[in-house]
Amino acid sequence: MAIVRYLVNNIEVSIEFYVDILGFSLVEKMGPAFALVEKNDLQLWLSGPQTSAARPMPNGNVPQPGGWNRLVIQVDDIEALVSSMKEKGVRFRNEIISGPGGKQILAEDPSGNPIEIFQPV
Repeated sequence: MAIVRYLVNNIEVSIEFYVDILGFSLVEKMGPAFALVEKNDLQLWLSGPQTSAARPMPNGNVPQPGGWNRLVIQVDDIEALVSSMKEKGVRFRNEIISGPGGKQILAEDPSGNPIEIFQPV
């Protein structure tokens, strides 16, 4: 099983996003600081600002949500899912694009972490 950790700004809002919009299941919630959700063979650790993962590094850099590394959710009908996500107010970094392997778009979770929605050819 693959495990990914995402720093998030708000655990409750993040749980709602991953469970209600992307179809993950809530496995465990530890107060307002941490939650574990999973889908198929992926566990996603949602770490709030109170967790050790968000502590400053020795050089003073503070880990934050966002960036460009991302998890990929593979779907059968990208247009239908993106339409549903837009109706629910999900932000996107781009529009659906096509490439040699399929179609993709970058959505953002409520903390600005990217999620690639991908439909293979």
